[in-house]
Amino acid sequence: MDGKTVRVWKDNLFAWLLLVPALLFLILFTFYPMLKTVWLSLHQADLATPAPTYIGLGNYQFLAGDSLFWKVMRNNFWFALGTVPTSLALGLAMALFANKAIRGTSFIRVSFFYPTMIPMIAVANIWLFIYTPQYGLLSRITKSLSLGELNWLGSPNVVMWAMIIMIIWKEAGYFMIFYLAGLQNISPEIYESTKIDGVGWWRVFSRITFPLLMPTTLFVSIVALTNSFKLVDHLMIMTKGGPNNASNLLLYHIYETAFSFWDQGTASALTMVMVGILLLFAAFQFFGLDKRIHYQ
Repeated sequence: MDGKTVRVWKDNLFAWLLLVPALLFLILFTFYPMLKTVWLSLHQADLATPAPTYIGLGNYQFLAGDSLFWKVMRNNFWFALGTVPTSLALGLAMALFANKAIRGTSFIRVSFFYPTMIPMIAVANIWLFIYTPQYGLLSRITKSLSLGELNWLGSPNVVMWAMIIMIIWKEAGYFMIFYLAGLQNISPEIYESTKIDGVGWWRVFSRITFPLLMPTTLFVSIVALTNSFKLVDHLMIMTKGGPNNASNLLLYHIYETAFSFWDQGTASALTMVMVGILLLFAAFQFFGLDKRIHYQ
């Protein structure tokens, strides 16, 4: 080999050596757990089996006939439907307001973003106090207005709404940051020309602002959908999936199946279902919505 080829080989080898630590972490903490989960989902691995026993699609057939699984899926569907559009709309509204504010701009942005900086465990404890019957903030307000008392976390009919309100409060400020960045990338000259032409604010928003923010909307919608399936900390503190599994979500159901009932096979099958759902959402957004978005 000539000197040039040797130098190229040395450069490539040096580059791969630099990548080895990252590749090791990727293999150990990403690829191996994924393959292990797929393997366990095809086996019976619970307290009744000392060693995992191959059962093929048995775990998936069990889930197809499990009423609790379908209840959890319905809960997660309504949770996503309640949190994702509202969080995005509220985040966009806050970004528009914070972007237009003349005085106190920094204070307004920090105030909107502040709930995002609070850890989910702390947020759950704050809202647990707000929702507590008799002593909680909501109970005191409703009593002072003579509206009676509602057990937000103890009623199956309203507990999901309580969770949705809390998550919207927590996440809207996070999405506001992305929308604010997108708004500041829009040229001010566009808005100056609309003012000269006397175009109304709604027409400017619907024809200029929102279409130019579609790349941002695509990104934050994927993040919001993912969060709606992976948020679980608040359930540990507030309801533990109750009452009567009315607030149980898919990831918490996976946790309970794996670490409370020690059924790793079913928990792995549930994990693959969740991964499949998220992949379908991402594929629809990237290959469906992405084609309708103009990036320039």
